[in-house]
Amino acid sequence: MKAGDIVIIPVPQSNGGVKKRPALLLKKMPKYGDWLVCGISTQLHQFINGFDEKLDVNHPDFKKSRLKKSSIVRLAFLATIESNQIPGTIGKVSANTLKKLKSNLSNYIAK
Repeated sequence: MKAGDIVIIPVPQSNGGVKKRPALLLKKMPKYGDWLVCGISTQLHQFINGFDEKLDVNHPDFKKSRLKKSSIVRLAFLATIESNQIPGTIGKVSANTLKKLKSNLSNYIAK
């Protein structure tokens, strides 16, 4: 696995259950090898222009993402997850898209 891969991870729900959801691997964290991930959602109304990334049929990465529906990579939905909780990858985004997302997040944090 590497940064830019799209994976399916267990995400806790408000009702106490767990659902498997897609997420983007942003960066492997130091020492323990956990991954910083951001969630991917089909709830397009949650899109934050200039921050998130919309992956739809017009996006050059949509096919290689292997997502089934138009989705957004939600930088406001961050988590860390142990590598052993990630069964494998389903798709990926390009280095350019990953760089843009990291830049958006970094610029926001630096403000």
